[in-house]
Amino acid sequence: MLSLLLPVMELLSAVWGNVKGILLSIKTFSFFYWLKTFKAQKISPQSRIGAGDSTKVVPTSVNYHFTRQCNYKCGFCFHTAKTSFVLPLEEAKKGLTMLKAAGMEKINFSGGEPFLQERGHFVGKLVQFCKQDLQLPSISIVSNGSMITEKWFKLYGEYLDILAVSCDSFDEEVNKSIGRGQGKKNHVENLLKIRKWCRDYNVAFKINSVINCYNVNEDMNKEITMLNPIRWKVFQCLIIDGENSGEEALRQAETFVITDNEFTSFLDRHRNVKCLVPESNKQMRDSYLILDEYMRFLDCRNGRKDPSKSILDVGVENAIKFSGFDEKMFFKRGGKYVWSKADLRLEW
Repeated sequence: MLSLLLPVMELLSAVWGNVKGILLSIKTFSFFYWLKTFKAQKISPQSRIGAGDSTKVVPTSVNYHFTRQCNYKCGFCFHTAKTSFVLPLEEAKKGLTMLKAAGMEKINFSGGEPFLQERGHFVGKLVQFCKQDLQLPSISIVSNGSMITEKWFKLYGEYLDILAVSCDSFDEEVNKSIGRGQGKKNHVENLLKIRKWCRDYNVAFKINSVINCYNVNEDMNKEITMLNPIRWKVFQCLIIDGENSGEEALRQAETFVITDNEFTSFLDRHRNVKCLVPESNKQMRDSYLILDEYMRFLDCRNGRKDPSKSILDVGVENAIKFSGFDEKMFFKRGGKYVWSKADLRLEW
């Protein structure tokens, strides 16, 4: 009996040895395949940018910088005239339609200076399209105000919800030191004129101010209270590599920078201004969905602007994965608010 079992046992032992060899080969292959994949993910820039973006991002509020050209020379500008490209109107409309389909509720047109293109008619046509055709709840523009005319309000004002005018100081000499001016135009006087047109044509009025070394000690309580904007956005001067810092930058803004304590001191001085909406560097950097002139999302997480592919080429869902957008910070900084003039109580 034992003599019969021995060959069977030897056969089973040989089979088991082969099985162990196969299992070991599979394990080794799996390990090296995983290692190769891990390295590829680690090396790929697109993988780095999109890491952790498994949650679908809805482009509720989008900032479209359709031009980089500007007639001002603000020393701290962090979206500079590195190109002169502007999408054709119909291509821009196509992209805006895609964004609406993806869930966009608010579009903000910015630059550069958005009123430079076709003397304001280009942005006017976009505003009209977004309100009439796309029926977006909120459409806004950020401008330095230097090229806005009453005629523009007569043509397009009914379609615009909010107009934000950039004003960093109520001292014209300070504005000139910053670079916010052109020729003999008085920036503050122009601001007051635009404020009146907003009232006359039922457009919500907003002011944006960048706090820097030239205006950090200024007291703006009286002027802001008098102008009574729906929001006064107060930004801490921000450094972006390749835009206002570094060898390839068109601006060198390091001399404009203020400390966190200086920014806090400015905010404390204006703590009783009800419309004040402060944004520190931390709050600002990743909490905006920014589209550049090619309709590429810009990821600012690494202190520079890393572009995605254009939504016109890969679609909104694929491009937005590489936006670096911090949705939690967007809500925390008050990014979602009553932004349609149909819902705003405009008190003049």
